[in-house]
Amino acid sequence: MRGRLVFSDALTKYDFGFDHPMAPGRVTNTISLSRALGVLDRLEVVPPPEIDVDLLRTVHNADYIDAVQRCVPDFAYGLGTADNPIFPGMHEISGRIAMASVEAARQVWSGNCLRANNISGGLHHAMPGFTSGFCVYNDLAIAIRWLLASGCERVAYVDVDVHHGDGVQAIFYDDPRVLTVSLHETPASLFPGTGFPAETGGPGAEGSAVNVALPAGTSDSGWLRAFHAIVPDVLRAFKPTVLVTQHGCDSHRHDPLADLNLSVDGQRASYLALADLADEICQGRWVSAGGGGYAVLDVVPRAWTHLLGVVSGQPVPPETLIPQSWRDQLGEYAPTEMTDHASVDYVPFARGMTPESRVDQAIMATRRAVYPELGLDADL
Repeated sequence: MRGRLVFSDALTKYDFGFDHPMAPGRVTNTISLSRALGVLDRLEVVPPPEIDVDLLRTVHNADYIDAVQRCVPDFAYGLGTADNPIFPGMHEISGRIAMASVEAARQVWSGNCLRANNISGGLHHAMPGFTSGFCVYNDLAIAIRWLLASGCERVAYVDVDVHHGDGVQAIFYDDPRVLTVSLHETPASLFPGTGFPAETGGPGAEGSAVNVALPAGTSDSGWLRAFHAIVPDVLRAFKPTVLVTQHGCDSHRHDPLADLNLSVDGQRASYLALADLADEICQGRWVSAGGGGYAVLDVVPRAWTHLLGVVSGQPVPPETLIPQSWRDQLGEYAPTEMTDHASVDYVPFARGMTPESRVDQAIMATRRAVYPELGLDADL
């Protein structure tokens, strides 16, 4: 079955203004590059449905939705701040993005496809009653709630954005049916200041939150070592019915808002690993979304085109040259290849811990905090 991309041009209108990092070019450049490389030809593109306010209310408070609909500054709801300025059509556009993630979940849960993506989504910081971190409605949480209400027994959510997936974690912190896993730069130095290993789930849901807080400067080899040291273990222990993933690419070394040191090649390796885990554990059922990413010319379009290639079942080879016609649209800073020529080799953690390594210290902090709750042995 062909993978699905839920998309329409309306989703590119999520725009906080010309001087805001959350630029709509992140999505439009991705779609145009995916089209130029033939990736869209391998996906079935379906439009998002109309907004269902009742679905928004499964996650967000009614008074907050009303405030977003009024579209005027209201600091009590986080609306109109420097991070989250008001923009025309905020409710309509944000609501449609949320519906796109629900539709991606519906496509997978109904059996129309095994893999579906909302590249415009991934707004993981939005809380039930306020806007946060450029995120108005938490499309991922709404999609997960829809899956649970539709009979899905267990959902695993994996977030590889450089920032902690705090909104999704908070919304499901007390729900043992949802496992949230986040790999991010340490909250000691980066927004939103949450996502420490000790955050492992609320009463009755102990072990349902897994946080890997990596030191600034972590590169591909360390990041992939941490990913493979934890994510496969916790997913296999939890046995999810569906895998939902967020793919913020702001972990890249060129991203202006954070301090990890990944390459596009390392990010692509994470997409392939998650696809394999969905195939192994969830009978292939995989719902994915975009997320953060603010190097809008050279990083985001390449990273997310790789993601869509994986969703299509035909990953884009790293050595692929980018068509000159696409590069001409972006100007002199447009990349020439789909690779950063970086190695994605890493030494598996199972071969032994290096005590002085800050990455290995982060791995062990997570394993010791949450593995016992999942019936796993934290030690090698």
